[in-house]
Amino acid sequence: MNLDNLISIPDLCSHYQIEIAFFTTLDEMGLVEIKTIETISYVETKAIYKIDKMIRIHKDLDVNIEGIDVVFNLLHKMETLQNQVLILNNRLRLYEG
Repeated sequence: MNLDNLISIPDLCSHYQIEIAFFTTLDEMGLVEIKTIETISYVETKAIYKIDKMIRIHKDLDVNIEGIDVVFNLLHKMETLQNQVLILNNRLRLYEG
């Protein structure tokens, strides 16, 4: 399998100085998808931004993983609502113009 778009969990643990159990729990809660290839766990590189955000929330704000799940669910709902408002504003402009 091509490892170009993957980064190993041990490398992330070393970089962020965090335990592997953190990533395992994120995977169990469905917040991050971990792929295992030949006994080494990986995440896709496109998930690094989200992982970085989760780690900062966990470390800087001392939020547990369940709290991180709540934060990301709320952020997703907020983004959905913002998109709906944008669509409705565009439709309203059609009728006002």
